[in-house]
Amino acid sequence: MQRKSVLTGRPWEAQAGFSRATRLGNVVEVSMTSPSGPEGKILYVGDVYRQTKCALAIIGEALAELGATFEDVARTRMYLTDITRWDEAGRAHAEVFSGIRPATGWVAVAGFFHPDIAVEVDAVAYLEG
Repeated sequence: MQRKSVLTGRPWEAQAGFSRATRLGNVVEVSMTSPSGPEGKILYVGDVYRQTKCALAIIGEALAELGATFEDVARTRMYLTDITRWDEAGRAHAEVFSGIRPATGWVAVAGFFHPDIAVEVDAVAYLEG
C-alpha cells in the first residue's frame, strides 16, 4: 500500500518525527493540529474560537494535498486545556462541518507542548476506492 505524507515545515514535525497528515490507501489521518504559523509561532493566544479555526484551516490544507476534502472527514476530535470553553471550539467546528456532521468529541487535556495552545484538532477522512 502506498504511503503519502504531508509535511508543513513546522519545527516539531522534524523534531518528533511525524507528518501533519498521512494517507494509506483510502484513509487519511491528520495529526493533532495546533494553531500555528509556518515557522511554529502559536497564533491567537487566549482565543479558543480563532485557534480552532486556524487548526481547521491547516487540516483543510493537509487534506487537499492528499486528495481529500472536509466532506471526506468521518471523525474529528478537539482537545482543550479548558473544557468549559468547548462551545467556542464547537462554533468554529460548525462553520466547517455543519453540513457534513462527522463524528466528534471534546477531550480535556492538562496542557500541550506550548503553553499558548488552548486547543488542538485532529481528523480522520476516508476516500472512495
